[in-house]
Amino acid sequence: MPLRNLAWLLIVPALVALGLAISYSAPPPDKDYNRVRQIVDVLAEVDAHFYRKLDDKEQQQLVEDMINGGLHKLDPHSEYLNPAQLKQFESDSEGSFGGVGIILAIDSSTKFLKVDHPMPGTPAYEAGVLAGDLIVKVDGKSTEGLTVPEARKLITGEQGSKVLVTIRRAGRNPADEEVELTRGRITQHPVTGVRRRADDPNRWEWFVDRPNGIALVRVSGFNEQTTKELKAALAEIEGEGGKALILDLRDNPGGLLNQAIDVANLFLPEGAPIVSTRGRDAERERAFKAEKDREVFKPADRHPVVVLVNDGSASASEIVASALQDNKRAVVMGERSYGKGSVQKLLRLQVAGDKAAVKLTTETYWRPNGENMDKRLAPKDKPDEWGVKPNIVVPMTYEERERAAWDYYRSTWVAGKPSALGPNPPAAPAPPAPGSLALALRTQISPTAPPMPDTKVVEDKQLKAAVEELKKKLGGVGTAPRQPARAPELIVG
Repeated sequence: MPLRNLAWLLIVPALVALGLAISYSAPPPDKDYNRVRQIVDVLAEVDAHFYRKLDDKEQQQLVEDMINGGLHKLDPHSEYLNPAQLKQFESDSEGSFGGVGIILAIDSSTKFLKVDHPMPGTPAYEAGVLAGDLIVKVDGKSTEGLTVPEARKLITGEQGSKVLVTIRRAGRNPADEEVELTRGRITQHPVTGVRRRADDPNRWEWFVDRPNGIALVRVSGFNEQTTKELKAALAEIEGEGGKALILDLRDNPGGLLNQAIDVANLFLPEGAPIVSTRGRDAERERAFKAEKDREVFKPADRHPVVVLVNDGSASASEIVASALQDNKRAVVMGERSYGKGSVQKLLRLQVAGDKAAVKLTTETYWRPNGENMDKRLAPKDKPDEWGVKPNIVVPMTYEERERAAWDYYRSTWVAGKPSALGPNPPAAPAPPAPGSLALALRTQISPTAPPMPDTKVVEDKQLKAAVEELKKKLGGVGTAPRQPARAPELIVG
């Protein structure tokens, strides 16, 4: 008989006897107690035998890392939020926080931090950071393998403090470039237009094709301000004779579920299904439908809508896109969305007299046609059923996306701010000279310098296709030329 089997024969009776003895003296510990006991025992061994003594801060970090290690193994969107992280999360949801203005993601191929997009008007935006940039170091520390909470902790900080980020721009610049950013108070305005108005940089020009009444609204995220700002934009568009709308949800990482529902409601009649959520039991299933008197861009047959999505459109933006697609309220164009079909709930905790929370995946969401969009949860018999598939696919190369991002960057620039990327947009696909971004950042621009020349307006293929689709629906004829972006006035920064 193998020694291992013999050992079990000897151990099991002993455990049974011990269990009987315990049963007469005290109730046996439950499973939860035993699980917690394992963690406590491990921490005690670390405290007693690790080669160096951990201070209180390190011990707390070890506990949090143990928690998040387990949660991330269960689900990539679940995490423990300590008191500081909870405050950051709440300020993000409200649309105001301290930092440099970068929406972060993790690049799946390199494991470095990836800029989902910079927020217009923020330090990162002013420094020329673009969507798709990799941040490979923060203050000299590599970002490879960091989680988003760890990355956020590195980049955020007190207003006025400085942070050094090292940027790698794939496909264009082979050299990493260091950029020093000064942290500020970031207020996110998630709704923007085609460009800032020449007569008032605090207002937006909404029309991408004014002769045909075609407006463009970009929504960069879903925080507490989104529905209010979008509703105001739609009212302004209709007041100026808007007939059709391009709702640009590209590179929108999502946000609050209630805001996604409210945004969809702006385009749907009473009773139209928007989304349903399902938990692990039937009692947790909820169905959300459009409510009465919420629809504003109507009548639908005279106000066609195109929704633009790409692989950066996730979560709440996928809820809006799928609701409008399934209810045949909009044509979805662009490229397939990210594929996140789960809902996270904030479960609040008390930790040492302070507030903390667990952001836990508690439900999955299902589009009106009955499908879930999560790429990880795609059924085995339908492995390709995930995300939002455009009705009309319009692919764009990396270089085309970069040029379109530059065009948007220029056209939304606030007059009076110097352009950190230099006087001209990069010529795609040829890369600029190594270090040109850092050089431009360190070069003072004379206040008497001529304005940035508009030698060529970059063409956004997906946006152009959306305009043409809406013109067909409106029955418009001829092509209304897109107006070039107004060059910002350059001053000493």
